[in-house]
This record gives sequence, structure tokens and C-alpha cells, in this order.
Amino acid sequence: MADSNHYIAPSRMDRAFNAAVRWLTERGVSLAGSQALTVVGRVSGRPHTVPVNPMSLDGGEYLVAARGETDWVRNARAAGSARLRRGRRDRAVALVEVPDERRAPIIAAYLSKWGWEVGRFLPEGVAADASVDELAVHAHQIPVFAVK
Repeated sequence: MADSNHYIAPSRMDRAFNAAVRWLTERGVSLAGSQALTVVGRVSGRPHTVPVNPMSLDGGEYLVAARGETDWVRNARAAGSARLRRGRRDRAVALVEVPDERRAPIIAAYLSKWGWEVGRFLPEGVAADASVDELAVHAHQIPVFAVK
């Protein structure tokens, strides 16, 4: 996978919102399909939990990192596995990064569902309603993982 310089750091408000969504999700209240992703830190070895929106497409399940090279992305690459949780439902999963050339249709489907929420985190020049061809140009900047 190509390294990317794209990363949109969460603001103080984003951090507060994510903490609230994570708290609700861990208690079984899912907002827009959210689940809590827990990945072991690549440096600390401690578990880190963030809210994510897993997406089903063509029989597969995917995680898309619209913010780019986030800590959870780097931790997932290092660990290769994680836990997804919503309420009492908790499952161990493998995370396999999708090659750049296969990402655009997945990103497009993700944006059609959650573009209203994550559009502001996309790389410069990419709109939430971008076509698959437009997304293909920037796919290397938007990490995508298959959930196994």
C-alpha cells in the first residue's frame, strides 16, 4: 500500500464527539451504524478504542479511514487484528488492507452512506460526492481495510 501524507487530526470537538459515540456504542446504542474498534497500540502495546462505521459491500465488510493515516490505521497495519464491539456483541477480526487499485468503489459506497459525516476529512480536492474515477486518483490517501 502506498504511504500517504493525508491526515486530518481531530479537533477538540471531534475528540469529544468520538468519545460520546464510543461510549454509546459500547453500551449498545449505535449511531449511524457505529461500532467500537479496539486495536493494540504498535508502540505502547495497550488497547486503543475508536468509533468506526463498518460498511458491507458485495458480501464483504470494510473499514474506511477518511481522515487518512490515523493512529488506528497504523496500529491495524502493525497488529493485523482488532476487536469490533457494539454493546455486548464483541468479535475478534482480522484487518487486511485493501490494495490502492481496489479502493475507489469501496470508498464511493462508503461516502454515499456517510459522506455527510466524513466529507470534511477527505484529502484536498476530493468531494463527498466524487465519482469512482475521481476517487481512484486519491485512493492511495484513504486507507481501506477488509474485515475478516
